[in-house]
Amino acid sequence: MKFLVKEKDDGKRLDIFLSEKINHLTRSNIKKIIESRNVKINKKITNSSAKKVKLNNTIIIEFLIKNSDKLLPNKIKLDIRFEDEDVLVINKPKGMVVHPGAGNYKNTLANALVYKYKNKLSNINGELRPGIVHRIDKETSGLLVIAKNNLAHSKLGKQFSNHSIKRKYLCLVWGVIRPLQGRIETLISRNKKNRQLMTVSDFNGKKAITNYKTIKVFNIKNVPKISLIECDLETGRTHQIRVHMKYKNASLLGDNQYGKKNIRFKKINEDFFKKLSALNGQALHAKSLGFIHPSKNKWVSFESELPSDFEQLLDLLKNLCS
Repeated sequence: MKFLVKEKDDGKRLDIFLSEKINHLTRSNIKKIIESRNVKINKKITNSSAKKVKLNNTIIIEFLIKNSDKLLPNKIKLDIRFEDEDVLVINKPKGMVVHPGAGNYKNTLANALVYKYKNKLSNINGELRPGIVHRIDKETSGLLVIAKNNLAHSKLGKQFSNHSIKRKYLCLVWGVIRPLQGRIETLISRNKKNRQLMTVSDFNGKKAITNYKTIKVFNIKNVPKISLIECDLETGRTHQIRVHMKYKNASLLGDNQYGKKNIRFKKINEDFFKKLSALNGQALHAKSLGFIHPSKNKWVSFESELPSDFEQLLDLLKNLCS
């Protein structure tokens, strides 16, 4: 697309100028396109979102974001819960990465999507993230929405930006959160000592809001208290639930990054810890997802069942409490 800067737009930031001209893209979408060197000012590429446009500048924006790494298709069965011409809702299994990262370009959800749909997905986020609007962690199971075209992607992106998307998760945590129901609002930033981890910060980072509700507290002989928690996300920061639960001194069962490192009572209840060791990652499941359909403009919502390892551990906890 091509735009000519008029007098009323003289001096505006490039990302603001383009977001005002292209209604179906969010400002964050625009920034990604600029930073990926797909915008030209007077035929010269720029990667600065903050660059000021000037009167009579010609701005050209390309929507296809190119990457040096090619996404290879992988034949992987997908658990599709809903599909139409605009969106897919997929129930992601635990252990699957959503999209490729450094040194990991195979067997992700994105690889499976490109095998099944080829180029029939949105490309706003680039070739390595076809259709990907949002993510959940590798060891988290549950629902994701995928965009099949750029208009659907941008409309969903705006719902994520204004926090109108409804996402609920179930998790099992060590201990009891006080109060039993509440709201956690903090800043979350990268951990300075380990850049692969996130942490709550008093001074910098992105605002993160998690509403939580205790569904049940399990009191089991020779095992610390365990709580089943429902989390309703207003924001979607990296590792948000895991970080917020740790912040409340209630880390997730099976969480190898943020969870308890030394459990001294492993042999006290062998049946329980056998199930716990088989969990293979944190007990966290994205159970429900709701949004306004991008073309039908009506509210749609979806539910998914717990994965088998989570369900088995939960059944065991209930039996041990009875």
